[in-house]
Amino acid sequence: MAVRPPRPHRFDVWTALAGLAGGLLLWGLGLGVRGADDPIVLFDGRWPLLVPLAVMAGCELLRRTAPRTALLTGTLALAADTMTRGSIATIVMYTDLMYAAVLYGTPATARRLPWITGMLTIAATLVPYAVWRVPEALLIGLVVGGVAFTPASTGLIVRNHRDAAEAARLRAEQTALLAEMDRVQAVTAERARMARELHDMVANHLSAIAIHSTAALSLGDEKTSRDALAVIRENSVQGLSEMRRLIGILRDGADDREPAATPTLDGLGALVEGARANGLDVTLDATYDSVPAPVELAAYRIVQESLTNALKHAAPGKVTVLLRRLDGGLDIRVASPYGGRDTPRAPGSGAGLVGMRERAALLDGTFEAAPESGPDGKLWVVRASLPVTDIAQGETE
Repeated sequence: MAVRPPRPHRFDVWTALAGLAGGLLLWGLGLGVRGADDPIVLFDGRWPLLVPLAVMAGCELLRRTAPRTALLTGTLALAADTMTRGSIATIVMYTDLMYAAVLYGTPATARRLPWITGMLTIAATLVPYAVWRVPEALLIGLVVGGVAFTPASTGLIVRNHRDAAEAARLRAEQTALLAEMDRVQAVTAERARMARELHDMVANHLSAIAIHSTAALSLGDEKTSRDALAVIRENSVQGLSEMRRLIGILRDGADDREPAATPTLDGLGALVEGARANGLDVTLDATYDSVPAPVELAAYRIVQESLTNALKHAAPGKVTVLLRRLDGGLDIRVASPYGGRDTPRAPGSGAGLVGMRERAALLDGTFEAAPESGPDGKLWVVRASLPVTDIAQGETE
């Protein structure tokens, strides 16, 4: 299938028509560049100069779609025009073709044409003067420079400005794209952080509420039911309070609220006591000192979520929480009885393990949770190792 040639640009059509009309006007007035007695005029009369004029006007139609072809054809038309009385319109249109060839041509053409026309201008200045030894010979170089070198240089300057503007536009678009990507990543990271905080703060209380409400509904003992309802009420109040704090942080204009205190490892004792009140047999063995705040928060949340999972899934037995500050890191181990329960005491979504793994990964730590066999039977063990050396050095700097 034949490829359809591109249509001339509308501006190029008007340029060609304007050049042709101007040339015809000068021809009608009998105005030419050279007289009939000029020795280089080989085709005397008014009619021969119309042929180069028409060809040059046709080349103007191609100044944007095929600039190199237009320039080569226009050069032949200009050479033919020099053998007639000549037309100023033909010369002016040729300068536009030279300008367009540099502006719209290939990068190689844009680099070479100013250099070639510059060398031709120098040659056209020096050679005639060296041959004829008259000052008027210098005018030949001036004419060649005005017809060829000047429009080529102008086209190169305009092209460089356009390329610089396009490069600046592309850099601006890339900067905006990178900024949008950073914004999306920041929003995604913030949403993940809020999801972890929401889950860790509320899941423990809701799990206790679900478990004790089940016990209150299934047992007929009034005292046991009252104890379960007391635990439900306490966890409801605490969960509601933490939810309100989180909502206050998220609301616009919440800066005037008192910020909620960030959990620290000093609160592990109260966390374990709360787990015991919810029915877990928990023991805490913690040895640590000078732990950075990010590590403290991550360790607290990992222990909190591990106890919540033990409350929902663990079999009856002892749950042990072990924290040790070793060289370069804080090791966490939470072990609970595994097996012997077909269904969890409260529904779970698996988001807790994902959140713990994310918290460890954000600090370049390690995390694993899997069943293990030990002297006391099969256990579900959560292990995490959080580096503290690099973080502590970063806070010091």
